[in-house]
Amino acid sequence: MEEYRVSAPEVLRKPLVVPEKLLMGPGPSNAHPRVLEAMARPILGHLHPETLKIMDDIKAGMRYLFQTNNAATFCLSASGHGGMEATLCNLLEDGDVVLIGHTGHWGDRAADMASRYGADVHMVRASKPGGSLTLAEIRKAIETHRPSVLFLTQGESSTGVLQGLEGVGPLCRANDCLLVVDTVASLGGTPFHMDRWEVDAVYTGSQKVLGAPPGITPISFNHRAVERYKRRQTKVKVYYWDMFLVGDYWGCFGRPRIYHHTISSTLLYGLREAIALACEESIPSLIARHQDCAKRLHDGLRAMGMELYAQERDRLPTVTTIRVPAGVDWLKVSQYAMKTYLVEISGGLGPTAGQVFRIGLMGQNATSERVDRVLQVFRDSIKAAKPDFVFPRSASKM
Repeated sequence: MEEYRVSAPEVLRKPLVVPEKLLMGPGPSNAHPRVLEAMARPILGHLHPETLKIMDDIKAGMRYLFQTNNAATFCLSASGHGGMEATLCNLLEDGDVVLIGHTGHWGDRAADMASRYGADVHMVRASKPGGSLTLAEIRKAIETHRPSVLFLTQGESSTGVLQGLEGVGPLCRANDCLLVVDTVASLGGTPFHMDRWEVDAVYTGSQKVLGAPPGITPISFNHRAVERYKRRQTKVKVYYWDMFLVGDYWGCFGRPRIYHHTISSTLLYGLREAIALACEESIPSLIARHQDCAKRLHDGLRAMGMELYAQERDRLPTVTTIRVPAGVDWLKVSQYAMKTYLVEISGGLGPTAGQVFRIGLMGQNATSERVDRVLQVFRDSIKAAKPDFVFPRSASKM
């Protein structure tokens, strides 16, 4: 008998243990029981007719949530980062000028990715930390740099900033520029109208407001983006992100379906049910619920004497950033909340690392009960990390 020198690990003889946690960070969010139940169903082949039908259901649902009639609406087998990669990879060639709107960490990440695809990268930065870009600032940057692509993050989860988009699409069209928007942390929590706002490419996260597992990313390209693809002088640099190849697998262009990769049927089930739940609730109700919960959270934080990081007019409903009070160790607060209550409260990311706490209200976690729960846990965790911390008298009643 052949000898195998590496033994099976003892740790895998033990049963799998997964604790139940309340995920009140910037994502992922807790999934609805219907999503979890759907994912327990049998695995299907990646080209079985039942799988293709589920993919078609997802396309229809995402057209509703993106508010678009784009044929090229499908999903990538990847996390939200894959959406950023795919939009830039398909729409940029060597030497193309791309303008990145910077309101936090995801502007830096997009700039890094675009440079790897050979683009000439320029930034337009928000004038104040915790603020968004004005239309005038965007216009000036477009006229200065003459980009072929403008990239904006609608919901910047590192800073809690909501970027306004109205008026940007027509401005881009007047300057022969494509508008790409990241809605990973915002879709479903704030209005988004792809067609009406003349957005050329968009992607979102499955694991945020939708409350599906990460690993499958909805994306949509309009006719202008598809035409830009057709005019490419070179092949898309990454096979896996190629819009036409993935789009043909998803049946977007009226051609026979092809094998592109082996999609996870399990992730499709979860995403399909998450989208169905959002459609049943309706976009207006979904947004109103997130905005109501955000107001409740903000009011509660202010009653505790906390200072919010994002400017009031630019606050993202789904991710709230709170300045770390002087003398408080944010990591001890976060660790205490998790160890004691199994509640996730996150620290900052990128430019806000060490400066803020981040609390997410997304999907199943955007309820008044969970807002009140995270406020109580946050207060108790600050007190545990810094016993001499003094809250306003009103906060003691929470």
